[in-house]
Parts: sequence; structure tokens; C-alpha cells
Amino acid sequence: MLTVAVCMALLGCLQAQAPQGHVSIILLGATGDLAKKYLWQGLFQLYLEEAGKGHSFSFHGAALTTTKQGQEFMDKFLPSLSCPKDVAPGLCAELKDQFQQLSQYRQLKTSEDYLALNKDIEALVQQEGLREAGRVFYFSVPPFAYADIARNISSSCRPGPGAWLRAVLEKPFGHDHTSAQQLATELGSFFQEEEMYRVDHYLGKQAVAQILPFRDQNRKALDGLWNRHHVERVEIVMKETVDAEGRTSFYEEYGVIRDVLQNHLTEIFTLVAMELPHNVSSSEAILQHKLQAFRALRGLRKGSAVVGQYQAYSEQVRRELHKPPGFHSLTPTFAGILVHMDNLRWEGVPFILMSGKALDERVGYVRILFKNQACCAQSEKHWAADQSQCLPQQVVFYIGHGELGSPAVLVSRNLFRPSLPSQSWQELEGQPGLRLFGRPLSDYYAYRPVREQDAYSILISHIFHGRKDSFITTENLLASWTFWTPLLDSLAHETPRLYPGGAENGHLLDFEFSGSQLAFSQRQPEQLVPGPGSAPMPSDFQVLRATYRESPLVSAWPEELITKLASDIEATAVQAVQRFGQFHLALSGGSSPTVLFQQLATGHYGFPWAHTHLWLVDERCVPLWDPASNFQGLQTHLLQHVRVPYYNVHPMPVHLHQRLCAEEDQGAQAYAEEISALVTNGSFDLVLLGMGTDGHTASLFPESPTGLDGEQLVVLTKSPSTPQHRMSLSLPLINRARKVAVLVLGRLKREITMLVSRVGHQPKKWPISGVLPASGQLVWYMDYEAFLG
Repeated sequence: MLTVAVCMALLGCLQAQAPQGHVSIILLGATGDLAKKYLWQGLFQLYLEEAGKGHSFSFHGAALTTTKQGQEFMDKFLPSLSCPKDVAPGLCAELKDQFQQLSQYRQLKTSEDYLALNKDIEALVQQEGLREAGRVFYFSVPPFAYADIARNISSSCRPGPGAWLRAVLEKPFGHDHTSAQQLATELGSFFQEEEMYRVDHYLGKQAVAQILPFRDQNRKALDGLWNRHHVERVEIVMKETVDAEGRTSFYEEYGVIRDVLQNHLTEIFTLVAMELPHNVSSSEAILQHKLQAFRALRGLRKGSAVVGQYQAYSEQVRRELHKPPGFHSLTPTFAGILVHMDNLRWEGVPFILMSGKALDERVGYVRILFKNQACCAQSEKHWAADQSQCLPQQVVFYIGHGELGSPAVLVSRNLFRPSLPSQSWQELEGQPGLRLFGRPLSDYYAYRPVREQDAYSILISHIFHGRKDSFITTENLLASWTFWTPLLDSLAHETPRLYPGGAENGHLLDFEFSGSQLAFSQRQPEQLVPGPGSAPMPSDFQVLRATYRESPLVSAWPEELITKLASDIEATAVQAVQRFGQFHLALSGGSSPTVLFQQLATGHYGFPWAHTHLWLVDERCVPLWDPASNFQGLQTHLLQHVRVPYYNVHPMPVHLHQRLCAEEDQGAQAYAEEISALVTNGSFDLVLLGMGTDGHTASLFPESPTGLDGEQLVVLTKSPSTPQHRMSLSLPLINRARKVAVLVLGRLKREITMLVSRVGHQPKKWPISGVLPASGQLVWYMDYEAFLG
């Protein structure tokens, strides 16, 4: 039976407070690496901070190891824990002895084991005449074990009424959105949301934890600066010198993006980019503002990323995972990602997230670089750090390591003098010769923590005090995976650039961005590619021109194809405006045009948007603000990035009189009348279509005669998939166009592409076969996978 701590003088003779109840802390996976490296020390630190303040404690190390082996481990390991530097050695030994008396090991394997633990805790509380305050279960175990442990806790080891339960969970929290959702659902069946504390230890790092308080305490100085008008870019970086040796089984499954960017760097990003709540102490307000930031993120695509892999990685995988000699991993160990937000504060500002292993230094930082619009008449030797506006202006949250070697907050002296809490942060002493981000340390107001603390010690204290703002909620987690999963899917078969590792990397991993595109600055040296020769890359192929169904065909890899189509649309637009003064463009919805919209939005500054009318080819019968709406996709990926006059944008009227696509509202007729009034002869200058795997186009579906012939210009149709009800341009109206472009992407379209190539004019079976402009041009745009398989 554990003995409850007797009140004693602690670190300066703390005065004992009235009893507040007993807390049991159960560390699951108590003999593992994370527990040995951080968690036991964090629990000891909690005991040092809280003993004598009213709570009593018991600490239970638990694992699958036998009781005898586990207790031997604890008896040997716990004396190695350390006290803060200002604690005398004699007192430290006494404190460690107390902590060890309060700690014991037990095997937790079966439901009976959890039931026995519950009985022991209840007996201890009753025997000592205490009230139970709560229980902490820290899951330092692999996620596949979460559900069984959660079930046992929920059924056999919950505290009684009036006591709280806190389940602490370590990443990874899933592999993608689907697996994260599944894990969240499983855990949600055993724990309430307020009982779960998902740990991202970067939120416990002192420089990261200071971001929101810094923004709050310096609101007056930052309100006019923290926006797209003044910020040039934001860099969020975590570099490591170590490689993945010994951890390749984990790394092969997750890679650098899942291991670092999707969680650590994304959480830091939200702290920098979110709107600042009025009350930064409110966990709920912080969560809601983080979710708003996620909703404003522009979707990532393959061109938003560069990935690399250190040369020795594949050999390490072959050795550790017993792969065959010819095996080459595609798992990235380095990634640079370009992120944009589509909101008024950050529109156009690049956020660069970068992390990797086997790099030249170990360092982590967040760097906000401000635009410099000054022009100084005097030479640089006369520039004063606290006066000259020609010097760089930046705010840096230095997470640790690197040249500085400790956490810090740096603010350029020519920007403003920051306010930081004096009880926890102090000005950094000058270090002659030390340069950071191109400037001597003396150019910054520099602050460091009064006392450096380990991230896990800070987070364990927050868990004990129920501070949820330092942890990841289910909503937050799923929002992050929603953002990252499409990029991860697009990179699944991408060959990463090889790099030698360390200082030998040179400039090999340097990258640059243009618009929303990211690319390595240097070409890959041939000697770094394994095998006798480099595999052909998409850029090695030229755009293929041929015919398909007796009409011109353009085929290429997806990125080259989208670039070609966007250029063709711009050329058509310029020509139409020159001839007629305006350009009428009808666009289909769905997933295929999304990358085209992004290309048009970011890479075509000569496009005559001011003279362009945008129409929809089809629309789902949902409100226009619904994420499933084609108009919403157009708004998200194109309209909010270009300057089209609002009166030139023509959404389909599917939502009238608070009803969706009701026949009596005559929305189809109204759209047809609008087209007839504004588009000469109803002939669009260009109509963009797609082709479904069943041969449908627009929202004209097989075996449904609606819209395939007759005089109606716009029709209501039904789709075999949800939402079923649609509005669509009719085939006769589409065939009036001066030009029709059909975009077909992906291997899933290969079968229908082959089929349609052999059929004649059979629109009732395959509506796409009925597309043939009467006096215009039809051009097919297919990527190689759709065309060649």
C-alpha cells in the first residue's frame, strides 16, 4: 500500500494548505523510452511544485512487464531523477526518496488488473480519510493499444462521482483523416471530450507557449503590423541533425510530414495566423479561432511541396525492416511546404513550413519577416540598429538549440520594444560575434526564460490543473488532417530528392516559390540518383498532340496539362475581349477543375478578368455556401483571388424562396433567360466540361433523357449520387459554344476513355458522346494516366 506524503518544508518551506483531495497518476508504458526520457522527470517536477499545496499524490507505473521486473526498473531508475539547480543536494535526496515511496509499479494487462487498481486507489483514499480529486491516465503506448486500454479504464477504473478523469494521449493521432476520425470515434465512445488531453509537446516549449501571450501583451504595437500589408513572409522551421536509424519502422509509416509538419508546425502556424481572441486565457475562444484559421487555409497540392530523402535512408530501411536489395523507399525525410491563407489578414503572405532529418544543424524557430519599404540616403555604416528603417525588421520565436542554444524571443530594435512578463522572461546578455538571421544579436531586443523548463514538465502541470488550451481537441485534430491528407495522397508516389546529409547538403535542398508553386532552386545532380540512370520525370515529356473522337487531343502529365489548358483559356479570353469586348466562360464543378482554378488564380496576371463573365455549367441543389456547392468551389479556388466584377458572376439560382430546385420557382428558366439576355445567340466563348466514369458530363447523366435534346437551355436533372438533384446547361446549349474544352484526369478515367473512343453519337448511353459544337471547336485535355493508363 502506498503511503500518502506527509506535509513538509519544500523548496523554501512552503506552507501547507487545506487538503484538496487525492490525485492518482497512472503512467501506462512506464518502462518505455518516452517515460524514461521525459515523463518520470515531468511527474517528479509536478510533485515538487504541488506537494504541500493541498493535494496528496500516488504515482503508478504500469505496463505489460511483470510486476517483479517493473518494480526493479523503478527502484533502479527513479533515484536518477534530477532536482532544479537551486535545490540543495540533501533536500533533493529527501524529495526523491518521498517521490519513490509514493510510486509503485503494477502490471496492467487485463480488465481484472484495472479493477484491482481501482480497488487499491479507493482503499488508499478511504484508509487515509481523504477525498478523491481525480485520476490521470497517461497513455505512453502505441495508438493501436488505445481502444483496449480506454475500454478497461471506462468500465473498471473510473473514479467515483465528484472526481475528474483525464486521459492523456500521445501522437500519432492517425495516419490520415479517415484513420484519425476512426480513432477519435473509438476514444469518444469511452471518454468525454473534456476528459481527453492530446499531447503535442511543442505546445509546451517555452518560446511556442509565449506566442499568444506575446501577441496579447503587444497588441498596441502589433495591431497595425500583423497583416498582409506589412508581413513579407513567415517561416516555421524545425531542423534535425540526427537521422531515422533505429526508427525506420515508424518513419516508413509516417515520414516527415506526418511526424512533424501535420502536428508540431501546424499548431505553431495556427498560433501565429489565428485571429487573437479578446481573452487569450479562454481555451474555448482559442479553439474557435484556431478552427477559423483552418477554414481560411487554401488547399495544398503537389506543387505546394518539395520533398527529399537523405541517401542512407533506404539502406537503413532495407537493413532494419529486412527489405530486398533492390528496395528504394519513397518516404520523405525532408519537406518544405508553402501555405497560403485566403482571408483579409493574410491574403498573399507565404507561410513556409520546413523540417527534415540529417540536416546541417539542429534548430527550431518561427520567423516573421516584415516588408522593408525604406530607402536610406546614408551608407550602411551609419545605420543605427534602433533607428534605421533600412535594416531587416523581424520577430523571432526561437524554440531552441542552434547558435543561441536556448529558447528566446527576438524583436528587431527598429521595430518596437516588446513587453514580456518580467517574472518569467529576462533580457538576454550580449554575446559578441553571435549573428542570427543575418544580423548581430545586438540588433535585437532579446529575451530568454528566467528558468528553462522541459516541455513535458510544463504540459504535465497543465494537465494537472486542467488547462486544455495547450492540447489538441478532436475538432482541431480533424481540421488539421482535412488540410494535410490531400497533399499526402498526391505525394504518395512522388520520388523525393536525395541528399547526402549534414553540411554536405550544400544548396541542394534550397527551394524558392512563385505564386503558389514551390520548387528546388537547383537541379538534382545525377550522381545522387540510385541505379544506372535517372528515371524519366514528368518534365522530360513534351505535351502530346493527337486526335480523340476526331477532335484535337492535348495530353501531358497533370501539371503540364493544367498549365497548357490555363494558357489556352487565357488566349481565348484575350482574343474574345479584343473582338467582342467581353468573354463568357462557363465552368463545370467537381474535383478536376480545382487545380485549374488555382492555376488561373495565381499564374495568369494578364487574364482580362475585368471583362470576363463567369457562368456555371452545372450546380448541385444545395445552398451556395454549402461546401458541396460548385459555386462554393469556384469562390474558394478562383473568385476570391481575382478581380472579376461581382455583376459579371452568374451563379445558378438553385436556392429560391428558401427552397432548393423547386420546379415552381422556375430557377432553370430564369438562368436560361439571363443567358439569352447577356450571351449573344447563347454562344459561350468557352465551356469547360469534365467526363465522369459513367460517361456523364455537366449534370447530364446516362439513361436520363433530360437536357440531351429539345429547346430547353437549362434543365433540372437527377444524379445517381448524392446530392441527387442538379441544375445543368443542356446539351443543345453546350453545343452552341464557340469552343468546348473537356478536361479528363486520373487513372480511374482510363476505362471510360477507352470506351468513349469507340462509340458513336449515343448521348442517351454516354452523354459526353453528344458534345460536338455545331460551329465551334471541341478540344480534349487528358493526362497520360487517363489517356494511356
